[in-house]
Amino acid sequence: MALEILTDRNISIEGYHSKNWDMFGQQNSGTPMAEMDYIVTVCDNAAGEACPIWPGHPVTHHWPFPDPAKFSGDRVSARQYFEKIFDMIIKKINDEISAGLTK
Repeated sequence: MALEILTDRNISIEGYHSKNWDMFGQQNSGTPMAEMDYIVTVCDNAAGEACPIWPGHPVTHHWPFPDPAKFSGDRVSARQYFEKIFDMIIKKINDEISAGLTK
């Protein structure tokens, strides 16, 4: 459903996917850690995990959005719920950009 909404709103998903910490290198693994400017987690599972210590001391945020995949109901209601969460995320991104993406 999320992919449908992105497609319907003309947002390309080519080359994008959800990533876990390990994709960016691990401390003491011999793989250099990627340097980031901002790190945003949106699911409560990630918020509860011990985060790596990132090089460069990036700004980190947790945005506790509801998980739309946990919605139970008919397809039309589920679609509306996904769109509501999508709009909340877009608003938060725009608000953060307007505020200068600070801590």
